[in-house]
This record gives sequence, C-alpha cells and structure tokens, in this order.
Amino acid sequence: MLCPKVPSFMAYKVLRCQLQQINNIFNCSVNIVPHHGRTYTTSNQTQPVSFVPNSVPPSENELAELQDLIRKSKRLLVLTGAGLSTESGIPDYRSEGVGLYARSNNRPVQYTDFLNKAEIRQRYWARNFVGWPRFSSFSPNVSHHVFSEWERVGKVSWLVTQNVDALHFKAGSKRLTELHGSAHRVECLSCENKISRIEMQKLIISQNPEWRASSIEMAPDGDVTLTWEQVKGFTVPPCQKCGGIVKPEIVFFGANVKKNIVNFVYERVAESDAILVAGSSLEVYSGFRFVNRAYDQKKPVAIVSIGKTRADKLANVKINAKCGDVLSAISI
Repeated sequence: MLCPKVPSFMAYKVLRCQLQQINNIFNCSVNIVPHHGRTYTTSNQTQPVSFVPNSVPPSENELAELQDLIRKSKRLLVLTGAGLSTESGIPDYRSEGVGLYARSNNRPVQYTDFLNKAEIRQRYWARNFVGWPRFSSFSPNVSHHVFSEWERVGKVSWLVTQNVDALHFKAGSKRLTELHGSAHRVECLSCENKISRIEMQKLIISQNPEWRASSIEMAPDGDVTLTWEQVKGFTVPPCQKCGGIVKPEIVFFGANVKKNIVNFVYERVAESDAILVAGSSLEVYSGFRFVNRAYDQKKPVAIVSIGKTRADKLANVKINAKCGDVLSAISI
C-alpha cells in the first residue's frame, strides 16, 4: 500500500499557529526573517487573488449524469490534480488566466538542472524556504473532505493525486497514492535518507542565521519568486548523513514517476469499475495514462474540471465547473 508518510498535524502545529492571524491566505506577502532567535514574520496583502478560473455552476442534467455514474460504481478510482487545490488557495500551472503560466514567465525547475547546477539548487531551496510556512499552512477544502468521506463509507476504492500539497492526507484519506510525491518530505539523492520538510526548515535556519528575503508570488509547488540578488548568500544544507544533495520527495519536471508506483496504480485501475478525474487537465502523461487505461478497459470515465482536458473525448461525463460545487452536490 502506497500511503503518504507525511508529518502529523502536531508536527507542524507551530508553523500553522504562526500564520493563524492571516485573514486571507490567497495573496499574502511572506517575509521570513531567520536569525539567532529563529523567529518568523509574515505580512498580508489587502486584496485577495483567486486561482480558480471563471466557470458557471453545473446544470441539473450534468449533476444527474454524474450522480448516476457514481451511484452505480462499487469500486470508484479517483484521480485528482492541481485544480482541486486551487479552491484552497494554491495556484496551479495551466488554468486559463490565473495559472502560473498565464500570470508569470517563471517556470518550474527542471530535474537535470537541479542535479547538475549548484546555483539552481541554491535558488530552488531559497525560494522553497521562504514559501514553506505559507505552503504548509494551507487547509483541505470541501472536495478533499468529500473524497475522504467517500472512502470512509466504501465508495472510493483508491485515490491517486498528482498534487504534492498533502491536502488529501490532511483531510483524512488513507487509500492514497501521491503520484508525484509530497513537498512535506525531503530525500537524499545519494543515500536515500529521508527527513520531514519541517526538519529541513530547521537545518536551513541553522545554516542561514542572517539571511532574509521576502516575496509575494506563490508558485504551485510551494516556492516563491526571488531574484538572483535575493538568493545571494543562501546556504543549502547537505544530507546530514552522507553530505549528498537533498531535494523534496517530489517528481520534478523532466523526471519520471517510479515504475513500481505506475504499476501499482495500473493495478488499482484494473480493480476499479469507474474512474473520476477531479481538477486535472491531464496534460501531463503521468496522469493521463491511467484514464486511457480505464477507457481501454471499457470503464466509465467522469471528469470534473474547469477548461479542456486531454481526455475529454474519452469521458462519459464531463462537467466544466468548480470541483467543490459539483462534488458537494453528489450524494452516495
């Protein structure tokens, strides 16, 4: 069983308490000030920014079609993407008008660059460090809780998420595969030692007692936008066991999902009798292949996602509306 190994709520309670005074989590300015006293300060923007694209509410006919498909399913496989977490305040990459690609020229780091260039690792970890207190404070929304409840009553046989934010875990899902890993874990690329992201934050603070930076723009995977000038002087802690390179336990752009995880999910597809995609454009093949496999096995496919998806032609039901509006209207 591939269940997430994410730190418990108690483990990051301190960081969450530091942010509880934030009234609007959608567009806050994070000002991390590490010093010998190891304190953090945060400040807010006054105008909220929603990362959910515009859409119209689902029609009664659309809801009825989805309701019928889900009612008939006894072993529902759920596949979720970044569009599910935008309603929690986390931006995605591809949403029209509000995704990172539409708002910024900033692009995610490529895996080969991270491996081969020390300055890229320095910039990545500096940005990730500044963004972590805010990113780790995001909470599950109604859709995460719906899927957790559906699992509890036996409707969902397995849930596969492309997201690295651990919000399904926070909502209580247990029959869960994090296809692209989790930003809440850090791994050594040499000895494979793993630590929590909270431990990594402490290591960074200890090695950067005077370094400080601030940024407004949050990226989908938890980092922020910093200039090269801001990154100067930042020290990246090595693995504490072997001195190797450490990275979040997530699948970077240009890297592949491990074969054993892919095969595991294929097995869950084979066991299922229907698949529901929520909040994913399926542009990335790592998720699309499972929908394609279900279609080849003549299993009904439902998609709830704003905008076009790569699998629209494969879907028995496609609803172009907010996941929370749709899923909260379905009864089981």
